[in-house]
Amino acid sequence: MKNPYEVLGVAKNASDDEVKKAYRKLARQLHPDRNPGDAQAEERFKEVQAAYDVLSDPEKRKAYDTFGAAGARGFPGGEGGIRFEQFDFGGLGDLFGGMFGGGRRAGGRRGPVRGSDLETHVRISFEDSLKGVQVRVPVEAETACSVCHGTGAEPGTAPVTCPQCQGRGVVSDSQGLFAFSQPCPRCQGNGTIVEKPCTHCRGTGRERTLKRYSVKIPAGARSGTRIRLKGKGEAGGSGGPPGDLYVVVDVEPSPLFERRGSDLVLDVPVTYAEAALGASVQIPTPDGPVSLKVPAGTESGKLLRVKGRGAPHVKGNGRGDLLARVRVTVPKKLTKAERQALEGYQKVSREHPRERFAEVS
Repeated sequence: MKNPYEVLGVAKNASDDEVKKAYRKLARQLHPDRNPGDAQAEERFKEVQAAYDVLSDPEKRKAYDTFGAAGARGFPGGEGGIRFEQFDFGGLGDLFGGMFGGGRRAGGRRGPVRGSDLETHVRISFEDSLKGVQVRVPVEAETACSVCHGTGAEPGTAPVTCPQCQGRGVVSDSQGLFAFSQPCPRCQGNGTIVEKPCTHCRGTGRERTLKRYSVKIPAGARSGTRIRLKGKGEAGGSGGPPGDLYVVVDVEPSPLFERRGSDLVLDVPVTYAEAALGASVQIPTPDGPVSLKVPAGTESGKLLRVKGRGAPHVKGNGRGDLLARVRVTVPKKLTKAERQALEGYQKVSREHPRERFAEVS
């Protein structure tokens, strides 16, 4: 096979559009309809077609760039019937490994496969989330069979080499000019078969069991916090390691506090008189009640910060703050004395809260 780049007259780094443009130009010039009886033009036309067939297909072009003409011949339609099995792909095993399924070794036999990860949720109270707690988590998972220890064979026996693939895990299937390898149908790519399956697990080497793990929830954990227990997931295959277990924390909401990162927000109701005149009020915190100073003239919605009374930082030392959000209350019913007092205040009040409305109108 001639160099397809030279046949089309393009550079090796030519774009797909440049390749297509060069092909169309040459195809029009050399087409047999335009050159009847010209054997040389017909031969050149075939070369152009073959060159474009390689360079217009990303996989064929990559194979040609990597292995030269022999690489292009490995594809259907290539010349010479070269079999892929005749090439040593070496480090490219990962590139073509997907043809035979994950977890297979270079020889084809299935290698160790890591077990799947598991995820479970645990629900804790708001108070426990702040101080940390140890909980027991039940998890149902596939583990190695307790009778055959994962081999799938009846105790006293062992898996034997598959007679169909001779332990390779793959068999070759010839398709005319080239051949493909596929997982052995007898051993499913394991390279071994179990002649006497374990009666407990029916030859699977696995069983579903319910296990309980002790999990330490750190102080300051929030809803969505994920805790990893290494090696506590599903059992691996063919001697592979087990997966991991992820415990996701769900925290029950608090009737008083709202989480804002490591800070806690607390609504603190105060009377109009307390907000206007200023006051010292008792408020709850996770560590017990403290006195909060409400400055005179505090408006509803203002946040007053109490340092170090929030939630612990999950990573690092220290704690967040408590943010006291002032809520000025308005009485729904007034006694006669209260009404008289407010009417007297209204008469002497210097406030004009809607003064700016007059400026606009």
